[in-house]
Amino acid sequence: MPINKDPQQGGTNKDGTKNLTYCSYCYQNGDFTFKGTAKDMQHFCKEKMVEQGSSKFMAWLFTRNIPRLERWKNS
Repeated sequence: MPINKDPQQGGTNKDGTKNLTYCSYCYQNGDFTFKGTAKDMQHFCKEKMVEQGSSKFMAWLFTRNIPRLERWKNS
């Protein structure tokens, strides 16, 4: 999720400071909250976007690069 769309404006590091690289849904207390694979994350995000009113095409478009994000490069 883009940080500007995140209700908490970013995740949190272990010391409680804001992390502006990852959203609050993905990163809390210095750890990633989603423990699945990049493909699992794509599926999860697509479903959530469609639930929130996005078309399936737009959901696909916005999630297709998830495996290329920094978070997934070492997975």
